[in-house]
Amino acid sequence: MTEERKHILVVDDEPRMVRFVRMNLELEGYVISTAANGTEALAKVRDELPDLVLLDVMMPEMDGYEVLERIRQVSSVSVIMLTVKAEEADKVRGLELGADDYVTKPFSPRELASRVKAALRRAEMPSPGQKSTLVIDDRLTVDFQRREVLVAGNRVKLRPTEYRLLYHLVNNAGWVMTHETLLSKVWGYEYRDDTQLLRLYVTYLRQKIEPDPSNPRYIFNERGVGYRFAEIKGRPGRPSLPPPASST
Repeated sequence: MTEERKHILVVDDEPRMVRFVRMNLELEGYVISTAANGTEALAKVRDELPDLVLLDVMMPEMDGYEVLERIRQVSSVSVIMLTVKAEEADKVRGLELGADDYVTKPFSPRELASRVKAALRRAEMPSPGQKSTLVIDDRLTVDFQRREVLVAGNRVKLRPTEYRLLYHLVNNAGWVMTHETLLSKVWGYEYRDDTQLLRLYVTYLRQKIEPDPSNPRYIFNERGVGYRFAEIKGRPGRPSLPPPASST
């Protein structure tokens, strides 16, 4: 039996861009469907249940950000934003709304295929096994099974990427993890140079777990090298947590 081919929905109002993306991804073996606007995209997400959505930002009537917000109300499907905007604020907005990645136009077929493969690989990562609750201190408890944290008794749900990043940091508590190592383990080898992406997600994590994100108690920046999670009392060396599937 052959492996079922992954289904990708391409959403863009530019026919030439749609043809370019479709041709190159079909050559990679994917099943492709398309939508020319946000309304059509939402209907196809609901009816076709794609494995991944490539979503253009600049569309008339309903832009990609609004489409993404509506998708996230009903689906956790992987979404990669396609944008001509390279400003950090635009990337941050997409990530905060729930995008898994972004690709800036113009892009090469190789870059697109690499990003798609990485996003699909991350989506297939199984949850770690049971008995994965770890008490960091009297303020912070991490439940890796549910991808949640308890901060001062309040439950905070982590997004999948935040969960993977926290897992690797906590699993190496007290040790410096380089930018390249974290990017490779959390996003995939293709992302090893994207330190901006790592910095954004460290910021997201700090906002959720730190009492004062500007003065970290748990996640420390080792300037020019990487990040280090604070040592955990009573757990010498690396804690033995059930590992998730590697992204590399």
